[in-house]
Amino acid sequence: MDHQYTYYTPGQDSNPQNNSEYEPPHKKKGTPKWVKTICFGLVFGVTASAAFQTSNIVAGKFLNNRAVKESTEKTENIGNAKLTTSSGSITKSDVADIAENAMPSVVSITNMSVQQVQSFFGGIQERQSESAGSGIIIGQNDSELLVVTNNHVVEGSDTLTVSFIDEESVEANIKGTDASRDLAVVAVDLSKIKDSTREKIAVATLGDSDQIQVGEEAIAIGNALGYGQSVTRGIISAKERRIEGFDSNLIQTDAAINPGNSGGALLNAKGEVIGINTAKAAYEAVEGIGYAIPVSEARETIEGLMNRETRTKVAEEERGYLGIAEPVDVTQETSQMYNMPTGVYITDVIRGGGAERAGITKGSVITALNGTTINNTSTLLEQLQYYKVGETVTVTIAIPGSNGEYRSKEVEVTLGKGSN
Repeated sequence: MDHQYTYYTPGQDSNPQNNSEYEPPHKKKGTPKWVKTICFGLVFGVTASAAFQTSNIVAGKFLNNRAVKESTEKTENIGNAKLTTSSGSITKSDVADIAENAMPSVVSITNMSVQQVQSFFGGIQERQSESAGSGIIIGQNDSELLVVTNNHVVEGSDTLTVSFIDEESVEANIKGTDASRDLAVVAVDLSKIKDSTREKIAVATLGDSDQIQVGEEAIAIGNALGYGQSVTRGIISAKERRIEGFDSNLIQTDAAINPGNSGGALLNAKGEVIGINTAKAAYEAVEGIGYAIPVSEARETIEGLMNRETRTKVAEEERGYLGIAEPVDVTQETSQMYNMPTGVYITDVIRGGGAERAGITKGSVITALNGTTINNTSTLLEQLQYYKVGETVTVTIAIPGSNGEYRSKEVEVTLGKGSN
């Protein structure tokens, strides 16, 4: 049985050609198998033909709720029957306290982008699309507030907007991404944040995900379904889960992780962030299986992204290109089949282009650009949008050897005009 993953937005058009996820048959991407069974927790829609499909929402009883209940009983006679009612008060639970303290450090992220889709008549049209996810405030430098989220929340963006707990919204820029770990850090200019908002937000407290135990409490906070922050509760179901498409172990939880929760916080009973929510199982028969990136495994990557230079996209006519022809994605499936690194396979280089001048030859695989992991052509093109003609970038390539093994090498490439 084929299981697909979809995004949630009110009013999805039943015609796949009218949805932003539709891809022309000739633009085949090397989609890994796990995409068919794992649903990213991202709310996605298209202006003019927005998408709506419900994800399974797991509703269950609270586990080990330590709220104190004081009640009195009152009995009334109604004929021969007796009706017993209860009245009293309930104090705030531990979960309510945790959520109240953690919510100021969780934000909503809106990604506005323009996508090319094939029209009903076979032509290519551009449509503006909007998707929503979550993020966690993890720190600040002298001029920026820094927010960690998932790479798939911010990829392909033309405009990013961060909304805080007081519903104030500020435009943000991508500071760095790592597609292989599905991590990204975005930066918000401190001068654009109102004083009243700065008084209400907070930096999250990161915990030690290596110390979590199966069965302990887990609380997820995020922008579920794009409606704003919400809280779900469950337990740690398993540790060190491996899913195709991720270069790290994941935490499994039964706390509901729905579209829009991507990039949000998974907390322990102390209110510390132990995971970054990223995906949920999308089998029709499956309930209560969500995944989060452990913060302890992600810490080094996040710190690296935080320390990068914040860049903004350059005008299309000013963008630089590597000078490679007809790049081909090396997916994880292809990588395993042919013992190749994942990335972008170079079928040819353009004569006189930057790649040729730098000594890059066909048959090599591009695996990173200025330290950002490149796992497909889309990621490569997206990264190149931040660099002008004449700028020099560091390209990491895997070069095939005579014995079939690949060796990694960094090459300085001066970007030129053209394509790719």
